[in-house]
Amino acid sequence: MIRLPALNKNSAKALALVAAFAVPLALGACGRGDKMRVKTDLAASKVTTIGVNAYLWRASLDTLSFMPLVQTDSNGGVIVTDWYINPAIATERVKVTVTILDQDLRADGLRVAALREVNQNGQWVAAPVKAATVQKLEDAILTRARDLRRAAVAG
Repeated sequence: MIRLPALNKNSAKALALVAAFAVPLALGACGRGDKMRVKTDLAASKVTTIGVNAYLWRASLDTLSFMPLVQTDSNGGVIVTDWYINPAIATERVKVTVTILDQDLRADGLRVAALREVNQNGQWVAAPVKAATVQKLEDAILTRARDLRRAAVAG
């Protein structure tokens, strides 16, 4: 695996533009004419520079930014948070794992799992997580990912 230096936001955009225009120009010079058309999409739903969909990855990090992170693996698409205690409910804590399953921006390319514990007499005891909680997290991540992609198309 070749490691490249980190790019800042402007360098990454410039590189994306060069790549988006260089490939169609190179293919156009092959002499196939109208037989082969290449459609470029600067904000493609399939973004693979990090192993998983970049919009889902960024959206997951943004959505969970209020929680402390234990593990992030952009190639494997896994984000694991540490236990988070909501200041409004100090007797309850939650831990979340997000797994991005696909390189495409798709609703079924994301899986969220949550653990919940409640404090009973000084001991943390496992408690059920409402299905709506996990669904709301998935919806928030997917909405943010669509917003990021929309912004990339407009920008």
